[in-house]
Amino acid sequence: MTATNDLQRLRDRLVALTRDLVLIPSIPSRPDDSRRCYEFVKNHIDSLEGIRVDEYAEQGFPSMVAMPEGCREPDLLLCAHLDVITHPDISFYRAEVQDGRITGPGAGDMKGALAILIELFRTLHQQYSGLSLGLVVTSDEETGGEHGIGYLFDRVGLRCGGAMIPDGGSIDKITVDEKGILHARLTCQGHAAHAARPWLGVNPLESLIARLGAVRDQFDLWKADSSGHWYPTCSITVIETENTTTNRIPSDAAAVLDIRFPPPHTVSSMLEALTLVVGSGVAIEPMIGAETTHLQPDPLFIEAAETVLGRSMTLVRESGGSDARFICKHGIPVQMSRPLVGNLHAADEWIDIESMVQFYQVYERYIVAKLGV
Repeated sequence: MTATNDLQRLRDRLVALTRDLVLIPSIPSRPDDSRRCYEFVKNHIDSLEGIRVDEYAEQGFPSMVAMPEGCREPDLLLCAHLDVITHPDISFYRAEVQDGRITGPGAGDMKGALAILIELFRTLHQQYSGLSLGLVVTSDEETGGEHGIGYLFDRVGLRCGGAMIPDGGSIDKITVDEKGILHARLTCQGHAAHAARPWLGVNPLESLIARLGAVRDQFDLWKADSSGHWYPTCSITVIETENTTTNRIPSDAAAVLDIRFPPPHTVSSMLEALTLVVGSGVAIEPMIGAETTHLQPDPLFIEAAETVLGRSMTLVRESGGSDARFICKHGIPVQMSRPLVGNLHAADEWIDIESMVQFYQVYERYIVAKLGV
């Protein structure tokens, strides 16, 4: 697409599709809306002539795999997720267009990219019948990915020559490494008592806070020995008790930690270090564990991106994780970059519209060259 009118039509289509997707709060606590978003995406795909859509629902999380009829292992597989981060107020889920951006929860991660893949998949299959190009859309990436891409590759046996996941990097940055992930829940037990007589109880919140301080000190040591944020980090994302009374010492307390780590650390070594730091009296329950991921970008993809953008691409390391880890462990190469996005996981998350058009052109150029059409 090079003509001005064609580019404007593409731009308008991507904006409209992204806004429609953002308006649907596809979050775990609203399964009906997640299903509505899934059906919305499916309706754009299963009407294509010559395309077969296989559907799965592992642990209640729907996913779809679209491929040309008769194709079991496509040369290239486009991958996206439709789920987004949960916000406390449902009114946050709106889509606004201003200053060249689409703003709203999930616009950047990754409904804008999903819109691009839908449009690209439809257009290329309409132009090239039987093209060895597949599309996977899942709905659980933000909660771990085990029931989406993980299930499809580890249990269903899905395979491909190469995968493309627009869920990291940027318009001129290609991801080559991702940190590993450990989500862990720490629990302390105490003894309930009247808050006016604390000597009669044992406050688990105080014990837990002290242990969290020790965890912070340990991660500060790792930080001091590194640079460029390529060191283990720990974010306390939840602190809770069963208590709902202001003048009562609770009987238990818990915290959830989101730990990210680069090589040579592993899930096992991070869990061992965490256990050593918090000491006895604290139960540690691993919730999600994923090892570090190394990706190898295709020189042809770099060439396509640099030709479209007119500038050099940069190879980067990501602090976050993605579904790429489930694919790379099977020896399948993954290309990872995305349009220009910002404020990810915030209510005012955004994606740059012009970069969406450029990104579409990058993917289109690479796929056509890679598949030889």
